[in-house]
Amino acid sequence: MALYIGVMSGTSLDGLDIALVEQGATLRLVASHYVPMPGGLRSDLLALCASGPDEIARAALAENQWATLAAQGVNALLQQQGLCPSDIRAIGSHGQTVRHEPARGFTVQIGNPALLAELTGITTVGDFRRRDVAAGGQGAPLVPAFHDSLFAGIGEHLAVLNVGGFSNLSLIDAGQPVSGFDCGPGNVLLDAWIHDRQGLHFDRDGAWAASGTVHARLLDELLSDPFFAGKGPKSTGREVFNLPWLRGHLARLPAIAEPDVQATLLELTARTIIESLRHAQPHTDELLVCGGGAHNGALMQRLAQLLPGTQVASTDSRGIDPDWMEAMAFAWLAHCCLEGIATNRPSVTGARGLRVLGAIYPA
Repeated sequence: MALYIGVMSGTSLDGLDIALVEQGATLRLVASHYVPMPGGLRSDLLALCASGPDEIARAALAENQWATLAAQGVNALLQQQGLCPSDIRAIGSHGQTVRHEPARGFTVQIGNPALLAELTGITTVGDFRRRDVAAGGQGAPLVPAFHDSLFAGIGEHLAVLNVGGFSNLSLIDAGQPVSGFDCGPGNVLLDAWIHDRQGLHFDRDGAWAASGTVHARLLDELLSDPFFAGKGPKSTGREVFNLPWLRGHLARLPAIAEPDVQATLLELTARTIIESLRHAQPHTDELLVCGGGAHNGALMQRLAQLLPGTQVASTDSRGIDPDWMEAMAFAWLAHCCLEGIATNRPSVTGARGLRVLGAIYPA
């Protein structure tokens, strides 16, 4: 048995999820800790998702702040659990994605794992995506292999859906290699629109979306984006789907009520997920949902409506808290890196072959 810590900060930029796990024959979540993202750092990280002046210095300063915040969270979790740094074999740190353009041969996650190792006294594994991109892959999604390790064998045709800023599917069929891909926007446009219109960071339980009506012409406009026509392997990010992208589509249509825009964005998320799933795995017995989207009642209801005959539930129904799935995944990825176990899946990312992912920064 060994203890690992996973640190995950997603495209929502709301905070850092930190999971303490025990890795043995199976993986067990021992404890968790959440660190809210300071407003200034969130703004700096968002600004780095697009070109701007003095980017190298700004990125270096932001990643030092991110690593310091992560270290504070890790140390707080250790204190809560009465543990010492020497009790932890490694930290798996995703870092913060600020650019993801595999078609151009790069993906960038900042987070200074060397500084995180220095501030915690724990060996840190980071930079998980670039080796897959170097091997011709998308570098994302990386969680299907982890989902397969957790859920393989529980059903014939299982899908695991992560709805964070973006949505991605892991498809687990008995006797077949796991497959998966990004479906498109998850919460990123929903969060951006409600923040722009109401100053809120997210639409709690999808209530604002539920108060509106789907606008058919806007939905058709949004679905016309070329990303949705492509099949996996594929991945996406804020470079494609963002508030200016939405505003560009809105500008081509007569004025639409703000709640109706939110309702249409929720329908976009649900439709692109379900259409992707139907194409890749036509007969799905169970859809397990994790990430922030698992708490969006309106979205969960719509997914169930679009998938009659399929059981749609949070991963909590299978004993995995949906809020900590990704942080657990990066703890597992750190374990696999130290053990020399390949964790990319060519069937998911399109890489030329299996690769051990991650760079190791010893304590």
